[in-house]
Amino acid sequence: VQLQACGGGLVQAGGSLRLACAASGRSVSNYGMGWFRQAPAKEREFVAAINSNGYSTVYADSVKGRFTISRDNTKNTLYLQLNSLRPEDTAAYYCAVSYVSSYYRDPLRYSYWGQGTQVTVSS
Repeated sequence: VQLQACGGGLVQAGGSLRLACAASGRSVSNYGMGWFRQAPAKEREFVAAINSNGYSTVYADSVKGRFTISRDNTKNTLYLQLNSLRPEDTAAYYCAVSYVSSYYRDPLRYSYWGQGTQVTVSS
């Protein structure tokens, strides 16, 4: 599975972005997917995850109520809507595919990773 993330950019605080992660090589419709982020000099952290059918989601407390994860299995694509962005959201955002249908906060539960897309929020 190859994952291609896009949609990052430079935005002012309070603004919005929509990230997309397109999977190729095989269908990911049977697997949970997630978004993680990594800021400079910091460890990679969990952002959000969704189960295989898209009906169940989980979010990090820091983004709950501002970010929305979704997926379109007909397009083999994962999304992350980022609203009310803050400077502390600045990071490279990575999408990932799990090896099971459920969703997890633990990055060790994920088998495939995208290359990352940069989100920069100015104050």
